Parts: sequence; structure tokens; C-alpha cells
Amino acid sequence: MTTIATWNINSVRLLKGLVKQFLEEQQPDILCLQETKSPVDKLPDGFEKLGYEIVTACGFKGYNGVAILSRVPVEPVDNMEMCGLDDARHCAVRLKDGVIVHNFYVPAGGDVPDPEVNPKFDHKLRFLAEMTEWSKGLDGPQVLVGDLNVAPLPEDVWSHRQLLKVVSHTPVETEAMTRLMEVGGWRDLPRIDIPVPEKLYSWWSYRARDWRASDRGRRLDHIWARGDLPHVPGSSRLLKEYRGAERPSDHVPVMASFPI
Repeated sequence: MTTIATWNINSVRLLKGLVKQFLEEQQPDILCLQETKSPVDKLPDGFEKLGYEIVTACGFKGYNGVAILSRVPVEPVDNMEMCGLDDARHCAVRLKDGVIVHNFYVPAGGDVPDPEVNPKFDHKLRFLAEMTEWSKGLDGPQVLVGDLNVAPLPEDVWSHRQLLKVVSHTPVETEAMTRLMEVGGWRDLPRIDIPVPEKLYSWWSYRARDWRASDRGRRLDHIWARGDLPHVPGSSRLLKEYRGAERPSDHVPVMASFPI
């Protein structure tokens, strides 16, 4: 069995201790990180003592960045440059049985959900469209994880009505994600294990005075699979407890296991 986790860590150098705590406590086989905010040569060390190696990564100082840590044999796969930009938003590895794990960090999209006036939102929509075109050509079992910055279902946000005009849950974004999933044959594993109407969140804003009490979350972080790759039923988890760390990321880890 192989357990895969995804986590927008919001600076791996600042939260290195929390990553180590997570690896010690949860012991995933593969950990995919987003928003590492670090050049590759500045990524922290010490994970080797826990049995993990940073097997592939790309990134810059202070923004974006993705990385994959593994304690099982994997082979790095070439990073993709989405929307013609080398902005460190994808990396991938191939497992020994040929399954490819893709780690994505989709652009957040800024504050205004109008591509005509907001270049960041336009970038996000183009990124999702390019992922959809890429998915058309996929063959065989693959896993897609990451901070996709879209909460697709009404039950993936604290208030569907109030967030319909808020970036991450607007109809144009949720429809783009639905098309991406349909075209690629992707399955939303947490929603298979924890179906609606149960609310699921993976992100709570730092701006909330008391994030637990208000519980105004969104499910922005995802684990999908395609092809004839099954997952272990009931293995999907969103680990809310890590949002309560002394120095947390505003996202929490999401995990699922596969019989491979």
C-alpha cells in the first residue's frame, strides 16, 4: 500500500518543523508540497533522517514552488511549464509500477473574478483550460494532487450563496474544474470516501480571528485518480488538526492510500 499526501505548506523553510512533525506522525510514503517559496538549492535538509528524500522540486524565493518527498523508490518526471511560464507550478514522479503522481499548484486568481480586468484570474482560467487539454492525452493510471485553488461543490465552502462571487468558488471556476475532471476521467477521492452533504474544508484564512469558531473554510486541496487505479476505500483524510499548530499553514494536509 502507498499513501500519498498533499499540502500547501506556505513556506517550507519557515514551517520545516511542522513538516517533520507531520512526517513522523502520519508517515506518508509520498508528500507533495506546494507554495514552498524556496529555490531548490535552499530547500531545508534533515528529512533524510526520517527516511525521506526530496526527489524533485522547482521554485523561487518567496513565492510559488512545488516539491515531492518520498520514502519509496520513485523516478522524477519532467516538470511541465503551464501557460508558457516557467513559474514552478508542476512536478511529478513515476512509481516503480508505472503510476505517475502529478503535483500541481494552480494560480489563486487574485480578488476580482473577471478575466477582462484581472490578469491573475485570466491566468487561472487559462491554466485550468490547459490542464484540461493535457488530460485529454493521458493514458493509464495516474494520480493528480495539489492546491488547485477551486472549491468545486456547494458543500466545499462554508456558504455557497455568499461565495458565488468570490474567487475559488465562482461558477466559471467550478465549471472549468468539472470539465477538467470529466475530460481526464479523474475521480475525486475524498468525495468518494466522504460524500456530500458532509462539509469538507482544507483551508481557513489567516484573517479569521478565531478560525475554529467561525469555521469559514474552503476545500481547495485535492487528491484525484484516473485509469484503473483503485484507492483504499475510506483512506481519504483532511487533517484539520494541523491548522491548529502553533505556527501553521493556512492549508491542511490531504491524504489517500492506494493498493500499489
